[in-house]
Amino acid sequence: MPEVQDIIKKYGKEYKEKHKMLPHVAKAMGAIEKCRTGELGAHIDICDNCGYEKISYNSCRDRHCPKCQSIAREKWIYNREYDLLNVKYFHVVFTIPSEIYLIAKQNETKVYNILFKSVAETLEELGEDKKYLGAQIGFMEVLHTWGQTLVYHPHIHVIVPAGGIDDLGRWKNSKKKFFIPVKVLSRKFRGKFLYYLKQEKLEFYGENKELEIQQNFDELMSRMYKKEWITYCKPPFKNPKSVIRYLGRYTHRVAISNNRIVKEENGEVTFKYRDYKDKKKIKEMTIKAEEFIRRFLLHILPPRFMKIRHYGLLGNRNKKTKLAECKKLTNTANLEKLEISTLEILKKTLGVDFNLCPICKKGHLLSPDSG
Repeated sequence: MPEVQDIIKKYGKEYKEKHKMLPHVAKAMGAIEKCRTGELGAHIDICDNCGYEKISYNSCRDRHCPKCQSIAREKWIYNREYDLLNVKYFHVVFTIPSEIYLIAKQNETKVYNILFKSVAETLEELGEDKKYLGAQIGFMEVLHTWGQTLVYHPHIHVIVPAGGIDDLGRWKNSKKKFFIPVKVLSRKFRGKFLYYLKQEKLEFYGENKELEIQQNFDELMSRMYKKEWITYCKPPFKNPKSVIRYLGRYTHRVAISNNRIVKEENGEVTFKYRDYKDKKKIKEMTIKAEEFIRRFLLHILPPRFMKIRHYGLLGNRNKKTKLAECKKLTNTANLEKLEISTLEILKKTLGVDFNLCPICKKGHLLSPDSG
């Protein structure tokens, strides 16, 4: 089956000649093209039992690479297992209207930061409100910028433990469905997002050039205030363990995984997608290879931009103190974290011994430098 790398290798040169790209986008595209090829170098692994030698090409380790993210995901999941609480978890999604998409794309870092900030303040303030929960909460936010067909669709996924710590230092569980009504969430989020957006010095060009005129921008903001924004909460997870796999699906997902690509021929790419408007049916879409690359590159994030962030009780500053307190209050076992290698993590999470010798089936492939 063709992969993203194969499509970039075959059509990437022509694409670069026809399209201007920001340096970090071109860099990511180049990394994916070279991943696990001789261009990034290689190393030799030797079986410690039969002496079989295998050449392994180095990975690009780019966070947008479909090949590299599967390993990064398993490592991340392993480390998060020690942070889970013995409570239910909710999955909430915050989206912005399509009328703002182009503003977001032309001002990525600023608008994405506003997204994170608006969602965090919305949840924290409503969580502390005694009308809904009356407790300090913690949560994790993950930024995604794509829809099923690779079109631009920036939104935030939030994983929230079902409860928090009240003023008396007790754990307070939320309601079964969710502690904050969806309409309350969406309207508060809308107000915060638009308020912060109006404070920013934004760039407008191309189709958005007319928004440089203040009156036009104000009219757009007015329309957005009147529009109902879409925020939804999925049913709670059955138990903390079921959260782990689910988390990995969202934290290290790239715009499209290789297993969704069906074929590439005659300058076109066919891939699978889930149509949420038609009972979540799996369908196929065929587009020009040039358009496929264009859509894929829409989702390359700005350099060093953090797409996973923790807040409240789960924030980095509170990790050692508040999280430990939450574990006590929720009767969560305080597991000792073991420092193990990437291969051991993969074996533990996936049940596959990736460095088992393919020849003797007894020894393990090891780098001479490992001792």
